[in-house]
Amino acid sequence: MDRSQKAEAVAFLADVFSEAGAVVITRNLGMTVAQSTALRIKVREAGASYKVAKNSLAKIAVAGTDYAGLGELFTGPTGIAASADPVAAAKAVVDFAKTNDKIEIVGGAMGSQVLNADGIKALATMPSLDELRAKVIGLIQAPATKLAQLTTAPAAKLARVFAAYAEKDAA
Repeated sequence: MDRSQKAEAVAFLADVFSEAGAVVITRNLGMTVAQSTALRIKVREAGASYKVAKNSLAKIAVAGTDYAGLGELFTGPTGIAASADPVAAAKAVVDFAKTNDKIEIVGGAMGSQVLNADGIKALATMPSLDELRAKVIGLIQAPATKLAQLTTAPAAKLARVFAAYAEKDAA
C-alpha cells in the first residue's frame, strides 16, 4: 500500500467516524470469505457499514474525532461497523456473533462514550430509531382514536334507544 492509498484509507475512515452515531469494533478470528460476506450483507441490511481496517490507519483516522478513545481497541485483525443510527450497527453485529463464534466484539463507542463488549450487547437490545418513532406515533394517535370513539359512542347509544322505542311501538 503506497502513501496515496494510505491517505485515501485514512480519509475514508475519518469520514466514517465523523458521520457515525455509534461504532462497533470487532476482532475477526479466522472467518471465511462466505462468513465475512454474510456479515457485510447483514450489516448493510441494517443500514450500517462494515470495514476491515489496518490498525495503524484506523488509529490515525480516529484521532481528533469523538471516537478518539477507541484507539486502544485497534489490535489484531480489526473490523469496524458504523451507523448513523446508534443501535443499527450494534444489533447487526451482535446478531451475527450469536450464530458465528469466529467474530469477537471488542467494544465500541457512542459519541465520546467508549463501551466495552457488554455495553455493545446492551446497546443492541435497545429499540432502533425507527421502532422508537413508531411507538411515539402510536402514543400520539391513541388519544385521538379514543377521543373519536368517545364522541361517537353517545350518539350510537341514543340511536339504539330510539330504535328500541320504535320497535316497541311497532309491536
